[in-house]
Amino acid sequence: MPFTDPMADGPAIQKANIRSLEAGTTTADIFAHATAFRARHPQVPLVLMGYANPMTIRGADWFADQCVKAGVDGVICVDIPPEEDAELGPALRSAGVDLIRLATPTSDAARLPAILDGSSGFLYYVSVAGITGLQQAAQSSIEEAVARLKAATDIPVAVGFGVRTPEQAAAIAKVADGVVVGSAIVELVAQHGANAAGPVREYVASLKAAINSAWLNFEVRLKI
Repeated sequence: MPFTDPMADGPAIQKANIRSLEAGTTTADIFAHATAFRARHPQVPLVLMGYANPMTIRGADWFADQCVKAGVDGVICVDIPPEEDAELGPALRSAGVDLIRLATPTSDAARLPAILDGSSGFLYYVSVAGITGLQQAAQSSIEEAVARLKAATDIPVAVGFGVRTPEQAAAIAKVADGVVVGSAIVELVAQHGANAAGPVREYVASLKAAINSAWLNFEVRLKI
């Protein structure tokens, strides 16, 4: 969801926000896209990600209701911490929409219970303490973090920030339940504009193939 001040995002997504807003994109447009997507793909999970202002400016109940009408399954709100859950969380949970929280390398044992309280859908592990798209954490640190998170919760754990190559995605998939790729896709859209569908489709297919291979090989090793 485009926003004027995407403070957690790097240059690629910052520029994408500006392009979208300059083109006149509104929250209503986002829900229209979500509705159309849901009609075409009724079984594919759909999550909106963004910042608090567009989600709460008309009231949390309004936003939750629009999510339900559009067929949105979950919401990631980057800048509402657990301590401010009342701003959005109760409305989403009452509507049956998952509130997907973020954990980071600084989310220690004392902090983690607050993050997990009221979180559902999946837990999004931000693997670097920084902004999107610029760097990736060492695989060893990702493995350690995912193991720690999985010991604390039964909900799936997805890992993102800095993931660009199929090889990176496959390595993460060996320990996590999902892999999040954002900036690399946004850069393809910026590069190809109206002709981006093909390159994006090919790129996502390469990621999917690598992840599926990693999971298949893991299952084979388990059977052996």
